[in-house]
This record gives sequence, C-alpha cells and structure tokens, in this order.
Amino acid sequence: MATFALKPRLFNRSCHLAQPVGQGPYCSWMWRRRDAVLRCRQTHQRPAGTHDDPDKVVNDRLGKNPAGFHPSIWGDFFLHYSNPIASSPQLQVRMAERVDKLKEEVEAMIDRSSNCSLLERLHLIHDLQRLCLDHIFEDAINDLLTQMRHADVGGCDLQTVALWFYLLRYHGYRVSPDVFIKFKDGVERFASNNPRDLLNLYNAAFLGTPGEKILDEAISYSRKRLEQELVHMDREGSLAREIIRALDIPLPRRVRIYEAKHYISIYEKETTMHETVLELAKLNSNLMQLHHQQELKVITSWNPNVAQNLPENLKIILQNILHSYEIIEHELEPECKYRLSYLKNVTIDWVRAYNTEVEWRDKRYIPATVDEHLQNSVRSGACHLLSCASFIGMDDIATKESFDWVTSMPKPVHSLCIILRLLDDLKSYEREQRTLHVASTIDSCMKEHNVSIDLAPKKIKELVDEEWKKLNGEWLKSNKDQPKELLERIFNLARTMEFFYEQDDAYTNSYIIKDIINSTFVDSFIVL
Repeated sequence: MATFALKPRLFNRSCHLAQPVGQGPYCSWMWRRRDAVLRCRQTHQRPAGTHDDPDKVVNDRLGKNPAGFHPSIWGDFFLHYSNPIASSPQLQVRMAERVDKLKEEVEAMIDRSSNCSLLERLHLIHDLQRLCLDHIFEDAINDLLTQMRHADVGGCDLQTVALWFYLLRYHGYRVSPDVFIKFKDGVERFASNNPRDLLNLYNAAFLGTPGEKILDEAISYSRKRLEQELVHMDREGSLAREIIRALDIPLPRRVRIYEAKHYISIYEKETTMHETVLELAKLNSNLMQLHHQQELKVITSWNPNVAQNLPENLKIILQNILHSYEIIEHELEPECKYRLSYLKNVTIDWVRAYNTEVEWRDKRYIPATVDEHLQNSVRSGACHLLSCASFIGMDDIATKESFDWVTSMPKPVHSLCIILRLLDDLKSYEREQRTLHVASTIDSCMKEHNVSIDLAPKKIKELVDEEWKKLNGEWLKSNKDQPKELLERIFNLARTMEFFYEQDDAYTNSYIIKDIINSTFVDSFIVL
C-alpha cells in the first residue's frame, strides 16, 4: 500500500511522530481528495457467442477462478470503523501535548548518555530505532553515531561490537567487517555460545555487501547455533521470540511500522526499559494509527468505484489506471504535476512486460536462464512503478533529476525488482502450477542448471541474498546518487516484499496477514 505524503521529511524509515488528525504540517494527498467520485469509462460489450470473442474468453477464465483467488476479507470494514480517539479532537490535542513533553525528556536522556558506556549508548539508540522514534531525535543520534564511528572497539565483547557495527551500517556508515576477525575460532566458527551475542551477530551480518566473506560465515554459523539454542529455550520467552523472528526475517529487512508494534510488547518487559521512552512509543503509535485509518477509509471508498464497471480487457484497465493518475495529478501542486508523466510512462512499460509474459505463456516458452527471465520479469512485478510512485508526493526532496534516475532502472531499483520477482516465485510456484501460467524464474533456474525442483529454490534464495547485499552497498556509498530520504523508499519497498512473502504469498492470499493488519491498524495501546 503506497501513500503520498505532502511533507515527506517527517516520514523517515516508514515511521514518524504523529500529530492529531487533521492538524500539523502534513497530511496525505488522499485526505484532500475531491468529493467527486471516480467514474470509470464505460465500453460497449462485444457480441458474445463465438469461441474467438476475447471478452468472453477472459470473462470465462475469471468466472472459473482456476487459481482460487478469494475476495478481500476486509470489505468495507475501514470505511465504517470508528476509533474512539478520532471522535475526540480534545483528546488528540492532549495526547500531542503529552508527546511534546515526553520528547523533551527523551532528548535530555540522550544528552546525558554521553556519560554512559558505549554499550549503554548503543542500546539506547537501538531501542529508539526499533520503536520508530529515532527520527524524532535524528540530529542527536547522528552526533552520537559520528562519535562512535571512531570508537576503539578492539577490547569490546561480541555483543557490543555487533551492535556497534549494525547501527553504524544501518545509518549509512561504512565500517569494516574486520572488527569480527578477533572473534573467529577456526573456519566459519565464532567464539561465542551466548544466544544474545549470536543474535546481534546474526542481524549485523545481514548488512553485508558483496564479497564480505566473514559476514557470510557469521550468518551461517550464528543461524546454526541459534537454531540449536532454541531447542533448549522457552519459546514464549522474549529472547526466544526475538530469535524466531530473526530466523524468519533478519532485523534489517523487517517492515518498521509492524516491527515497532511488536517491539513495544518486548521492550515493556525489559529490565532496562525507560518509562518515558515506552510511553512516547505507545502514544506515537496510537496517533499514527489514526492517520493510517483515515487513509484506509479513503482507499476503501475509492477502490470499489474503480473496479465496479471495469471491463476485463488489458487496454481498458490501462486506460482506467491512467485516469486514476489524473486524480492524483489534480491533488499535486502545479510545480509537481510534471511527475505524473513519469509514472504514466513506467506504467506503460509495466503493461508491455505483461504482454511479453502473455506471449511466453501462450508459447509455453521457458527462458533459458534466470538472467534472461529477469530481463522482462523485473518489470512485470511493478516494483519500478511503485518506486516512482513513492517519489510523487516527496515535495522538493524529489527533483526532476530524481525522476529521471528512478525511472531509468538504477541499481537499487533493479535489486528491489529482482527481490520481489524471486520472492514471489518462491511462494507462488506451487499454486501457479495448477493452471496455465507463465514460466517462473524457478523453471528457468531448473533449465539453466539442470537441477530438480528440490534444488532450484535454494539457488533462488541465494540470488535474493545477493541482491540485498547489492542494496546494502548502494546505501553505504559515500557519494549517494540520490538523497537518503529517497533511497529509504526503495529499501522500505524491499522490506515490504520480505514481509509479504515471509511464509506464503500474502499479497495474493491476504487472509494470511489478517491478524497482523488488525494489530497494526486497529488495535491500540492502552496508555495509563
């Protein structure tokens, strides 16, 4: 789900400090949506009754629903849902005032941390980051990290070094992985059996770049040891739960808004928990939730109007998509309207990629290599379209040069598109085999390497990890091609793909994440 923020500076790494609904310096373009209802263009149906009638063929296919697609499980829930906080502007104001007070107290806490140990300062930054509060204190945290970058960690333990490495790389500082050499204990072994140390090492190593062998070894060793430790742990304990989540999706690849909601429940039970930080995290989560509910309400009311009379024809679908862009263009400031031409061109490119896949399907064509497959399928996944769309409401941060860059399939976008394509194919392959479907990258992998279906997914997973390393390398470049705020959009989309395809194809089978959606967008925290 993409939204277009009018004041994107406040949107850092997918989470930000919320303000009362309808107040403050920012809002979604959807909240200023016109009262007019989007009307679809009507087309005359062709006479049916012949086998070569394309409308009838398409309608017959959709009517049979051979792939077993199910309707939305949410229906108009968000259209009618009313959060009690939303009906009380006075309560929202009081919450915002309390947030301002708590911000001052946490700011003072960060200032005092200069007298604390390196590990204590690292833990404070790490907690603020996982609670989606770090951007509020961005300048203060950057000052601390700049100082820590030159810290001598030669005498520190593995937990400290791993957390130091993780935070600096996460914030764009290229520090050497050689700091882990002293912890090596033989080939691909590290001298630690402490689960907490191993967990920190595991997460840190996923910020590696191509060619950093010691980090590959760290992932392999720590994963094996963590799996062994889990056998002897209470799986309901906080550390065990953290390990299980990390083995599913490592920390750097998680969607931060969902991660923050989860981490609050972990953090409030920690002995090192700060009451002030905890209260600020809960209030911010509750206020932010109001904004998401507003956007979901608009989306729910808008989408049925688009789909109700949509003819089942690719050309007409494209026309309606482009018409939808006109709605967005109407909401943009005059100096930003040029951006929609980029989005329209990328959409046309996306549709052309689909046309190629239709040809592949009808000819039963399997590309000879994964690379050949990806030459087209990186576009059919539409992540380059989403990347462009995510820049639309970025105010003056996104320039014309930014749109030239993002629509040229630059390295970060290319890696994002590959990650989506491969993760999708890994989880949807079995379902797609039930019907006539375009060849998957898994099919191309089996053909290229002459391997069975049992071995191909492993090779595909390795390719996913390699693309993440390339993404990390782009993030750590000292002279980035675009501002950090724009690159973060690409990373957040990649994290979203990991989230959707963690256990299954949750994009197609949305019921899989029903509880997560409910937790993130409906359930609020009780703040005493």
